Amino acid sequence: MSNIQSVKAVAKYIRMSPDKVRRVLNQIRGRSYQEALMILEFLPYNAGGPVWQVLHSVAANAKNNYALDKKKLIIDTVFANEGPKLKRIRPRAQGRAYRILKPTCHITIIVKGIS
Repeated sequence: MSNIQSVKAVAKYIRMSPDKVRRVLNQIRGRSYQEALMILEFLPYNAGGPVWQVLHSVAANAKNNYALDKKKLIIDTVFANEGPKLKRIRPRAQGRAYRILKPTCHITIIVKGIS
């Protein structure tokens, strides 16, 4: 029986809509670490940058804290939760003000290493 270890990394308060990030996360769910890096490198979405950083972070956590080989990592769980919305005001005609909500998100990636 193989020993399975799971490792986690979270990026909080990323200034991007969670829906836009989920579009990228769906592409890498269930893939190996190296395959996910290749996919993220060529995706045309801006959300690829923060996801790429979190993926590198979780791989570094696995290597340094659990002595796992990066080549044997498989992405187990990925999700983007809503963070707090930044509230801004847009002036409108006749003294009115419209609210602008700027969303943030928290990106979580959990990988498992099979030794």
